[in-house]
Amino acid sequence: MRIFSARGPSQPAMTPRSRAALALALALAAGSPAAGEQRGAASEADRCRDRAAGAVQSHYEGVRDVSAHFAQTTHGARLGTTPSAPATSSGRVSLAKPGKMRWTYEAPEPSLVVSDGKTVWIFDPAFGEVQKLPASEGFLTGAAAQFLLGAGDMRRDFKVAAISCSATAAELELTPRQPATYEKLVLSVDPSSGNVNKTRIVDLLGNVVEVEFKEQRFNLAPGDSEFQFQVPEGVKVIEIAP
Repeated sequence: MRIFSARGPSQPAMTPRSRAALALALALAAGSPAAGEQRGAASEADRCRDRAAGAVQSHYEGVRDVSAHFAQTTHGARLGTTPSAPATSSGRVSLAKPGKMRWTYEAPEPSLVVSDGKTVWIFDPAFGEVQKLPASEGFLTGAAAQFLLGAGDMRRDFKVAAISCSATAAELELTPRQPATYEKLVLSVDPSSGNVNKTRIVDLLGNVVEVEFKEQRFNLAPGDSEFQFQVPEGVKVIEIAP
């Protein structure tokens, strides 16, 4: 995923907000179950991995939209934070196929990321400005774009491994097969339901963003207005070309 930072629009960078959006979008729009890399006799670990990935696939195949409360923790390799002092934030998220999202950050300070699938708005009230950019190659690249657009194939686009796997909990590590702006994505899932409860994404600079989802609700059919943005009076609009 590629997104432009508020302070330097000429320098593409993957922000914590965009990492969180990517993680949930991947979970929501996963295209097919992750089969084992080898077709021979599978080990129990491989079978557990495939069952967990299959459960995620089966669950999210029928999901059109998801809403939840989220808590985000950022361990920034270049943001002045350390593992003992991470940056934390929280708020609400709504995501719908294809490519629609609304991340409402409530604490420690308000901000907003909204996309109707065509245009992305990144609003920082503290700066009195909003960035506007197309939800296309200028915002997303590679496999991430396909997932956010409601398509994608987990097995094709990622190498899938199980960090841990049991009947009650599993961690699936997804490593992109093609060059991307992130190194890997980890999904913490409930194998019995296929529900994704937590995501962790590691970018190429070593920044780690963990997002835990609570009170998830599915297929609420939010209106189009949920994914639209009205520029407040007096707010400066910065248009970012792709």
